[in-house]
Amino acid sequence: MFVGFNVQDRRFRNVTAWESQNWFMLAGRRPLAGGQLSVRGMLSLEPFTMHALGSPQVFQTGESYHRSPLIDYQHPHDLLMHLGATYRLERGRVAYVVGADLVGSPALGPTVFMHRDSARDNPQAPLTHHHLDATHITPGVLRAGVEIDRASLEGSWFRGEEPDDNRLNLGRPRLDSWSARASWRDGPWQAQMSGGHIQQPEWFDPYDVIRLTASIGFTGTVRSRALAVTLAWGENREPPAVLDGYLFEWDLRATGTTSIYGRAELAAKDIFNLGVPEVTIEHGHRISRVGALTLGYLRDVSTRSWGRLGIGADATVYHTSSDLRLLYGMPHSFHVFVRYRPNPQASGAHVH
Repeated sequence: MFVGFNVQDRRFRNVTAWESQNWFMLAGRRPLAGGQLSVRGMLSLEPFTMHALGSPQVFQTGESYHRSPLIDYQHPHDLLMHLGATYRLERGRVAYVVGADLVGSPALGPTVFMHRDSARDNPQAPLTHHHLDATHITPGVLRAGVEIDRASLEGSWFRGEEPDDNRLNLGRPRLDSWSARASWRDGPWQAQMSGGHIQQPEWFDPYDVIRLTASIGFTGTVRSRALAVTLAWGENREPPAVLDGYLFEWDLRATGTTSIYGRAELAAKDIFNLGVPEVTIEHGHRISRVGALTLGYLRDVSTRSWGRLGIGADATVYHTSSDLRLLYGMPHSFHVFVRYRPNPQASGAHVH
């Protein structure tokens, strides 16, 4: 859980906000018919701890508010972010996995940013969120997969449409999209390749999207210091544009009480054309290529049985494409925040 002050500074429009990004998780499991049944839930209070538009963030896009596409804001997450069950049956070296989620994440993309160790101390969502892992709060998901040793292959069926701006309701499940993912784990290393067909994810763009992603990550220790790194690529193919995004992020536990984190991104976005479906293939979309580099520091100031309390800050500088420079100039931003994280509990409760 993060509580802090957010400053986004760009030409003609500087925005500040007091806000909190927060995620609360609960999980349980029990043996069933020779296998194991797991149930997991996840809530967020962001509908109450953020402005209804969301968290100000230069160049961020995705979803909408009051029938207008969001630009320069990261949307709040829904009150109910996840509720689902998974059944796992092991037979020797092979494990069979099936699951269903009222709200959940299909087999598409890397681990979502708030669950990635490489992003654990960063309060800001990646600019590439909607290139990589934006399907993590999908209403209605069916999943099936098989695991053999360190490799796994998964498939899923889900609703393609993004959630609406009512953060307190449940979207209607609709199995109109599909995805597949192959992944591999070996010690501290993990990698995945995935792709899917998403039926009209945004109401204001009357196009289906083909999303392709690939990522590799490391979560381990280097010279006795905990280090987590993720390198990822995602691509959205939607008529008439192909939008690529690249991400490199890291979190280094420099000492027992301090962490240094960062993120570097490049992303192609159609900022000028959001909500303008009449743009034709002949005239094309104007693609803006933007980038961001974030460096941050966090220090734990209290470690008790009830959890860890830390104080942190970060700064971001942006690369602005030439077509956006008149409107944005050379923007920059920073956060100052308090972060709370509970100690791991056997009960399965967890807070981000």
